[in-house]
Amino acid sequence: MTAPLGGRAGWVLGVDSGGSGLRLALARAEEAAPARGGVVEQAPGGVVERAPVRTGERGIDAGHLLELLVPAVRGLLAEVAAERVDAVCVGAAGMATLGGQLRAELPGALEAELGARRVALAADAVTGYAGALGARPGAVVAGGTGMIALGTDLREWRRADGWGHLLGDCGGGAWIGRAGLEAAFRAHDGRAGGSGALLERAVAVFGPPTGLPARLYPRSDRPAVLASFAPEVAACAAGDPADPVAAGIMRGAAREIAATAAAVSPPEGGGEVALTGGLFRLGEPLMGPLREELARCLPGAAVVAAAGGPLDGALLIAAGLARGDLALPSDAALLHVV
Repeated sequence: MTAPLGGRAGWVLGVDSGGSGLRLALARAEEAAPARGGVVEQAPGGVVERAPVRTGERGIDAGHLLELLVPAVRGLLAEVAAERVDAVCVGAAGMATLGGQLRAELPGALEAELGARRVALAADAVTGYAGALGARPGAVVAGGTGMIALGTDLREWRRADGWGHLLGDCGGGAWIGRAGLEAAFRAHDGRAGGSGALLERAVAVFGPPTGLPARLYPRSDRPAVLASFAPEVAACAAGDPADPVAAGIMRGAAREIAATAAAVSPPEGGGEVALTGGLFRLGEPLMGPLREELARCLPGAAVVAAAGGPLDGALLIAAGLARGDLALPSDAALLHVV
């Protein structure tokens, strides 16, 4: 827990940097309470969006981030007639492995340019956790093309999976799509474990199976292509009649997701589990077995809706720094507090 800055906490800045761009917003420190969620919806001036920050040989480019960030923040400060921000949290994809330059250069630059006396540099998984659950013990599972989970007992962080479609991301969209296409190819070959329903959908989406390997393997976006077939697997599992192979794939994905959540949940049990990301919009073919698997793996945990997103989380962390009540644990790679 950090010490308060003294006096009335003022404005704080949240930053969310990822592959789709840079997003930032201001909030009053005393109004950004973890229990409320939805901080971004109340942000004065709204959310400012900029182009993605470059990544170079030294990792995430601190100079480019500042070029994008500082003029935008000054504009927001002018709108609220303020001169400085008391605390900043920058959440960035790749912070744990590519954030060395940010950790070395950003704190001093943000103090010099914006007056920020407290700075937190966080992995996007941490800001995602804070946005979803605030400063409460539990686990957040982010599912899309890939799969990653982060959890804490408020003493340390635990991470599971997020290793990419070749080494992990078990239960994610690419995992489901690849399993569905394998079942389609099994049916095409006449091997056991195949699904005629999935073969029919694969032909409708990708054309003749014999041409798919040549079109898929050279592509740099293979995980996204595989994940694009996941809704077809879910649709076959929900069909009337349901395809048993597709239903088995969805059950297997649910089992993997629950195991990943269990790996990062507080060891003493209890806590909350929040599910975020587009994967969970696949609906009941996934969510039905997932509820059962989570109840089996984490009998004391409550599955809750995420209160907000990564930008909400960045604002909550910055507000905790300014107020002196940040309860999330510091970590050299995941949540670096200056």
